[in-house]
Order: sequence, then C-alpha cells, then structure tokens
Amino acid sequence: MTGNHLDLKIRGFILEKFPLARKQQIKGSDALLESGILDSLGILDLVTFLEQEFSITIADDELVPDNFQTIDGIVAFVERRTT
Repeated sequence: MTGNHLDLKIRGFILEKFPLARKQQIKGSDALLESGILDSLGILDLVTFLEQEFSITIADDELVPDNFQTIDGIVAFVERRTT
C-alpha cells in the first residue's frame, strides 16, 4: 500500500470522524493533539480504525505522541507496521 493511499484513507477517516479537522482544513503536518482535533477518546477511535483497516495490532508502548501527532506521522507509523 502506497503512502499516498494510506494518507488518503487516514485523512478521510479523521475528516469524517472529527468535525474540528474539517473546520480547520488540516494539513499533513498540523499538530492533531495540541490543536484539540484529537483527544484521548479520539486516539482510541483512531487506533481502532487503524487496527481494523490495516490489519495491524498497536501495542500500548506505541501509543506515543510521535506516532499520532500529525497525519504524516500516522501514515509513517502505519507504513512501518505494514511493510
């Protein structure tokens, strides 16, 4: 799966699930946590989506801000897990 395909799927989920992301017209490098787009419940929703959509398991020690701070970071994390 290409990075662009991953980006579209992940960005689509975030835009659909989190209205603030649509309102702010987020870019791949925008901070999702600091901007309030993602909170702890949002991270859980995102993790569930990623696990189901990409057939991966995300361990507790992988739930760090670096992996979920931006859409670009999430895409890179999923790429590492699926290759």
